[in-house]
Amino acid sequence: MISRHAVLRPSARRAPAFRRQYAVPLSPLPALPAFAALSTLSPSPANAATTPPDAARMTPAERRASASLALVFALRMLGLFIVLPVFALEAARLPGGEDAARVGFAMGLYGLTQAFLQIPLGLASDRFGRKPVIVAGLLLFALGSGIAAWAPDLTWLAIGRAVQGAGAISAAVTAFLADVTRDSVRTKAMAMVGASIALMFALSLVLAPALAAWVGLSGIFALTGALALLAIAVVIWVAPPEPREHRPSDLQQLRAGLAEVLRHRGLLRLNLGVFVLHAVQLAMWMAVPALLVAAGLPKADHAQVYLPAVVASLLVMGGVLFPMERRGRLRAAFLIAIALIGAVQLALWALADASPGLWTLGGLLFVFFIGFNTLEASQPSLVSKLAPAHARGAALGVYNTLQSVGFFVGGAVGGWLARAHGAPGLFAVCAVAMLVWLVVAWPMQAPPPSAARR
Repeated sequence: MISRHAVLRPSARRAPAFRRQYAVPLSPLPALPAFAALSTLSPSPANAATTPPDAARMTPAERRASASLALVFALRMLGLFIVLPVFALEAARLPGGEDAARVGFAMGLYGLTQAFLQIPLGLASDRFGRKPVIVAGLLLFALGSGIAAWAPDLTWLAIGRAVQGAGAISAAVTAFLADVTRDSVRTKAMAMVGASIALMFALSLVLAPALAAWVGLSGIFALTGALALLAIAVVIWVAPPEPREHRPSDLQQLRAGLAEVLRHRGLLRLNLGVFVLHAVQLAMWMAVPALLVAAGLPKADHAQVYLPAVVASLLVMGGVLFPMERRGRLRAAFLIAIALIGAVQLALWALADASPGLWTLGGLLFVFFIGFNTLEASQPSLVSKLAPAHARGAALGVYNTLQSVGFFVGGAVGGWLARAHGAPGLFAVCAVAMLVWLVVAWPMQAPPPSAARR
């Protein structure tokens, strides 16, 4: 008869070998000197629990990480958005502001410098850690805000906007969030970030006119600098410690990771998607405000349409996207969201010359924001799942670069289309762009759900 101890002894002998095989060497990692204290290495909060949590529920550590990083995004994006509704009017009062083309260049320079630096800063976050890069980027944003607040003329205002854009931390923050959440809850975490951005956009439409009348453009830029400093405090004292697993050991690995990202078909589809999404978003806003004015709503009251549409769309997204993801139908939700935005463009094309009413426009914007917020939540989540862990910063850097380029192209091409072909021509091109994206995205396969997969 074989004893229980005889059965268990071979497993016991194999245990040391298993531990030797999978042990992680704790060699020192280089860090940026000024921020070495921020790179404290610790186990990933998402894996800290001794018993596997419910795959559909966030752990306390994941809730803390998601809430704190969503707050960082919210503070930074409020600082960005709150300038946009009043920038063109207020900048025109500065010396040089009589040239509308220069004013537009100064406003768009932020996106241009951001597009150039998303990939380098994403790679830097892979190499030196997420927190040091995020803090450095927020300091640059605060510095640019100070320059813009002081600016005596349009040239210095443009310089301030360029320095603001140099703080391109979107890739690092999104990669940090991916590092500290499991795949099974990552879309929910990204949705918290997307919801914070959408709410900041709506809030900026309400606050910007009042702030401009109270403190002027320089006061608004001073406020954006203060918000950036507050975000730094959140990163240092509220956000959880970052895990060590994402860091490659040398520059050769960084280059290899970037090359792997640029060859990945699934990531290329998502990069095309974020470019089209934000190009269409900015382009359609070249015509939507005029439609609202024509429907009888003064420009100062447009938030009465935007805010309810954004809030209601977030509620619908939360009730639809997350259950579909849990049932393994993320691909269907993704494709439906693309189709919804395409349908809105077709409807606006058909109605643009017919002077649609406020209820019609409000309903179309509600449907648009359902699709937009769903894609804003699911796309970066998919990028983080498809990208190798050591190249997440690079993958999200490429993704955010295409996002910034989409903003630039949407504004430039959308303005030209609105002037040359009117609102119908603009919405027709947007509808075609969404159709192309739908065709390209159709073969996509969502990563299989897994509670433990990183």
